[in-house]
Amino acid sequence: MASRFYRLSPPEDLTLATLLLRPFPIYSSLETEKAVVVIKEKYGSVRRIYVVCDEENDPKQTWMIDNNPLDEVMVISDSDHMAMFSEPQELCSCLLDIGDRYL
Repeated sequence: MASRFYRLSPPEDLTLATLLLRPFPIYSSLETEKAVVVIKEKYGSVRRIYVVCDEENDPKQTWMIDNNPLDEVMVISDSDHMAMFSEPQELCSCLLDIGDRYL
C-alpha cells in the first residue's frame, strides 16, 4: 500500500489506512450487481468528471478514462492515489470548480 497508494501521503495516514483495511469486501459482487442498475434511458444523464491523480501508479485509471464516456478529465498534480491526503487543498479546489461549473 505504501508504494502504490500512499507514496506522497503523510506516514500517519498510511498507518491509519492499514489499521482500517478490511481483508474482504463489505459487499459481495452479487449484491453490488443487484444494487447498481444502469438503464439505457438514464445512462448519460449525469455529468461525468474524472479526477486524475498524476502520480498514481494504477493502470485502471487509463482504462477508466478510455472506456467510459466523460465530460471532462481534471488533473491534480503531484498527488498519489489518496489526493485527500497528499494534495488536500488542490482536491478541494478541484471539487469546488466542478461544483461551480456543473451545479
